[in-house]
Amino acid sequence: MAIEQFIENEVKSNDVVLFMKGTPQFPMCGFSGQVVQILDHLGVSYKGLNVLESDDLRQGIKAYSNWPTIPQLYVKGEFVGGCDIIREMFQSGELAPILEDAGAIAAE
Repeated sequence: MAIEQFIENEVKSNDVVLFMKGTPQFPMCGFSGQVVQILDHLGVSYKGLNVLESDDLRQGIKAYSNWPTIPQLYVKGEFVGGCDIIREMFQSGELAPILEDAGAIAAE
């Protein structure tokens, strides 16, 4: 399976996917760690994919989203953003409703 097909399948078959450096249990960079902390704080169930395990995946996700940095968060097949965008959306209160609408967290 080509990397584009793999990425497309992961994004479409999981409500929330985080392409990150490391794993949700052991983030390998500060930016990935910040997004993991935000998602965990909100109680989000999500799939983390470690781009450090595959150079094809690391380059492929950048091409797929046309976004140059990792981590990248997808909700219901849509690219939401990287660390700075996720952090700003969390602080402004915009992130939780998107995740609630996706069924990834319980509405407060």
